[in-house]
Amino acid sequence: MESLLVLGGTGKTGSRIARRLKTAGLPVRTASRTGGDLPFDLDDPASWPPALDGATAAYLVEPSLSASTDHRARIPRLVAEAVTAGVRRLVLLSAPRAGEDGHPLHAAERAVRDSGVDWTILRPQWFAQNFSEGPWRPGILAGTLALPTGDGRTPFVDAEDIAEVAVAALTEDRHSGRVYDLTGPRAIGFGEAADLISRATGRTIRHIDVDPEDFVQRQIAAGAAPDVARLLTGLLTALRNGSGAALSDDVARALRRPPRSFETFVTETAAAGHWN
Repeated sequence: MESLLVLGGTGKTGSRIARRLKTAGLPVRTASRTGGDLPFDLDDPASWPPALDGATAAYLVEPSLSASTDHRARIPRLVAEAVTAGVRRLVLLSAPRAGEDGHPLHAAERAVRDSGVDWTILRPQWFAQNFSEGPWRPGILAGTLALPTGDGRTPFVDAEDIAEVAVAALTEDRHSGRVYDLTGPRAIGFGEAADLISRATGRTIRHIDVDPEDFVQRQIAAGAAPDVARLLTGLLTALRNGSGAALSDDVARALRRPPRSFETFVTETAAAGHWN
């Protein structure tokens, strides 16, 4: 049976994509290490054929940023196998600046572009949901968001917008060959983000700028691989230095509506009790 395949189907974007496809009555199956419709592991090529069988379009995610991961091989190999299996449309979740040599997702982007089938690449900025479902939630719950970001600003993008763009790219022809830089409608700092969440929850939440090396060591102590800790710290300190503040109108181009605001995300998330 022909279907739409969503890798990382239990993650921030994958779960939202799958839910939207199911609501639309489209045939979809999720694949992930745990919790998906099918078990799938990028490090285990034997798990790939059952997931790819009958799929006509696929949403691809590289879940690891570790230097020990063979980024130049596993997504490109998966792309080749997907095309051979009959997949005719690929949507890749990438990241800003992944078009540059040396970026962990550069090889994945190149493989998708050179696949010979319809493709769309999504490069979202920092997810708003990092505050509610990801690495910054513990700080929000504790009342102190300690990050090496200074007064840096970025246009946080809602994962709901990312998912909606991905669904459009998986199901509509007009997105083929497009690279979408996905951002929210305005850039805000982490201090303002903390203030907005404070007002919505009725609790005091502060943003504190911390030394980058201290942040690296804190992540390592919490179990992060050293190379991943340094990569993530570098991305955050880049915000402090003014990188990542640029706005894009690609959400509006793809969806023909403005992107969701951070304020809307905060209001809805607080009302749902995710910061209780």
